[in-house]
Amino acid sequence: MSPDLWSLYSLMLKSRLFEEATAKLWHEGLISGEMHLGTGEEAIIAGVVSHLKDGDAMALDHRGTAAMLMRGIEPVPLLREFLGYKDGLCGGMGGHMHLFSKEHLSASSGIVGSEGPAAAGFALAAQCLRSGAIAVAFFGDGAMNQGMLMESMNLAAVWKLPVLFVCKDDGWGITTKAESSTGGDLNERVRGLGVPAVDIDGCDVSKMWEAAGKAIERIRSDQGPIFLHAKCVHFEGHFLGFQPIRIVRDPLKEMPKIAIGLTKSILRFDGAAVRERIAGLKNVMSSVISTLRDPRRDPNNDPITRTRVSLQSEPTRLKEMEDQMEKDINNILATVLGEVP
Repeated sequence: MSPDLWSLYSLMLKSRLFEEATAKLWHEGLISGEMHLGTGEEAIIAGVVSHLKDGDAMALDHRGTAAMLMRGIEPVPLLREFLGYKDGLCGGMGGHMHLFSKEHLSASSGIVGSEGPAAAGFALAAQCLRSGAIAVAFFGDGAMNQGMLMESMNLAAVWKLPVLFVCKDDGWGITTKAESSTGGDLNERVRGLGVPAVDIDGCDVSKMWEAAGKAIERIRSDQGPIFLHAKCVHFEGHFLGFQPIRIVRDPLKEMPKIAIGLTKSILRFDGAAVRERIAGLKNVMSSVISTLRDPRRDPNNDPITRTRVSLQSEPTRLKEMEDQMEKDINNILATVLGEVP
C-alpha cells in the first residue's frame, strides 16, 4: 500500500500555516513567553498520526501543536489557549507547552522526557482496557538523556506495552550540539533495553509513513514497543527569536547589537583579560558562521517543499488546495482575534 501524498501534504501544510500564523501573533506581542514551533517536524508527525485510530493516545513534548492539529483538535480553542483566553483548550492556563484533550487522549508537557512515562501509562491502560489500541510518545533527542524516558522504555519492553517511541532528532539541545552532550549511539542505547530501533529520514513523509505503518502494525499485534529515530531540522531553532538565526536573516539589524557590546567589553580597562574577551567574540562569530552553513537553511530539508515537488504534476489541484488552506487559516485568525473580549 502506498501513502496518499495529497492527504499527508494537506496535514503538513495546515500545520505549517497554522504555526506561521502563531509566529506572527507572537512577534506582534499577543502571545507571551517563549514559543516553540514544530516547523520542520511535519513529515514525522503526519507520517505517524495518519495511522492512528480512535482509542489511540499521544504523549507530546513542548512542540505539540502539529500533532494536536493533525489529530483533529479544533484550531480556534488551540490558538486561543496560546493567547491565554479562558475559552482556550485548557482554560488559558496551559499556554502552548501544556496542552490536554481528554477526548483525543492527548497530552503535552514542557518537562523534557516526561512523554515516556505518560505514553507508558496510556499504553498500560490500552493493554488492560482497549485491546489493539496504542500510545505514541513524541520527543526530541535531548530527552534521550533523561532517566525517566529510559525507564519508560525499559518498562515498555518488559511488559510488552503497545508504545511507539518517536525521537525527533534535530541534532541540537537548545543551543548545544548533540555530539557534545550525548554519548554513544541512540539506536544501540534503545536496543540495549530490548526495544527494536529504526532509523528514518524524518524529512521524507513517504518513508516516515511507511516506517510508522509497519511499526504500528507490529505494536497492535502485541509484539511490544518500537523506537523510531527520525532526523529533522527546526527552522526556527529551539524557539522563536533564536539569535543566531536572527543574525543570519537580518545581519544589518542584529549584528550591531552584539558588536557594539562586545567592542565596549574589549576596550574596557578592567574585567577579564583581553585574550578572554577576544575569545568570546570569536565564539559568537563562530556560532553565526556555523548557522550560515546550518541544515536549517537548506530548503531540501523542508518536508513541505520536498512533498510539494511530488505533487506538481497536478498544478491546478495543488493551487486550489493551497489557496483553500490559506483561506481556512485566515478565517481561523479572524475568528480568534474577532472574539477578543
